[in-house]
Amino acid sequence: MLVLFDAEVHVHYGFFNVLGADEEQADLMDTRAGQVNGLIGAAVTGQLSLVTGLHTGRVPLMVRWHNTEPVVADQWADVVEVSFQPPAADLLLESFSDSFELCLPAVQGLRVRYYASGMDAAGDADTVMADEPTIDRYLLEFWPSDPAPDSVLRQTSEVAAYWHREARAALR
Repeated sequence: MLVLFDAEVHVHYGFFNVLGADEEQADLMDTRAGQVNGLIGAAVTGQLSLVTGLHTGRVPLMVRWHNTEPVVADQWADVVEVSFQPPAADLLLESFSDSFELCLPAVQGLRVRYYASGMDAAGDADTVMADEPTIDRYLLEFWPSDPAPDSVLRQTSEVAAYWHREARAALR
């Protein structure tokens, strides 16, 4: 396992993206159209759009690379997966006001798992100021894999349930 990123990301409007440096960010709902999960949109080729429970503030995010599929961690409230074909190994992790370089060890067909905890409490709080503790936290894992349909592995929060319904209602 290789840690590619481990820091707090400033979100606004409750989302962040992973995309190629030359890619233009797609519409939030277009990225999840036709999916069963609404937490990580991968319906637009070469982009990932990820939602958070928090509307505005800092969220801890770790991004990890695995050579094989990792075991699903038990301590997370919400877990979803998508297939992803990145446009290049060098990507950007972007939020409303942050941009971080993210370099993947490989780019041939990948699977991505997104873990979330604290989404409901963060959604209720809406905003975390600079001097306040963070509420929700996230983990993003990549590994080589053949394409497969997106899936919801675990859903316990109302925020996740809302976004899953929105994705299923979005037309391709």
